Amino acid sequence: MSDPHIITSLEQLQDIYGEANPWSLRKESQKLTTAYREWLDKSPFFALATQGEGGLDCSPRGDAVGSLFEVQDDQTLLIPDRRGNNRLDSLRNIIENPNVATMFIIPGINECLRINGKAHLTKDPDICVRFDMKGKLPKVVVVLKIETVYFQCARAIIRSGIWQEANKLVSGDVPTAGQMVKSAAAEFDAESYDAELPQRQSETLY
Repeated sequence: MSDPHIITSLEQLQDIYGEANPWSLRKESQKLTTAYREWLDKSPFFALATQGEGGLDCSPRGDAVGSLFEVQDDQTLLIPDRRGNNRLDSLRNIIENPNVATMFIIPGINECLRINGKAHLTKDPDICVRFDMKGKLPKVVVVLKIETVYFQCARAIIRSGIWQEANKLVSGDVPTAGQMVKSAAAEFDAESYDAELPQRQSETLY
């Protein structure tokens, strides 16, 4: 039996929600405004969403403020690909499909900044060297050409209480990295992995 409540058309969806607040549309820009640039410059973290033939990916990207990216101009961001696990999900997707979406956050601030556009990868040594970190360079840099930028209202962050001290968890409150791998691969040595992880992360951060 089919579900009679499934929404199958844009018209149905519009009837449920009504019209958007005009300012929620007017806030969108095709480039970084002065205020959007000032906000962005304070962000140490964003999520990068991509899609390729293998499916969807949403990847966390974080670094010290001032090292996370470089604004080349008001429509271009340069983003170093820092060391990770070499799955390369986001990078593979970008090669197959340049469309990307990002969401930048600032700890303690309830608004987010969303930047969507098209991306490509470069190994240009003159660009990679700009992101030198303790003598280590990114292998590639993501060049993001901005098509839309706008802020996300604070409601989701406020509802989540994510910045409230009482809601912060500590090690032991959730499964460890090793335990999560073991839940998918029973033969995995979770205890050894977790014991070695802090030093390995410290030595391979960049």
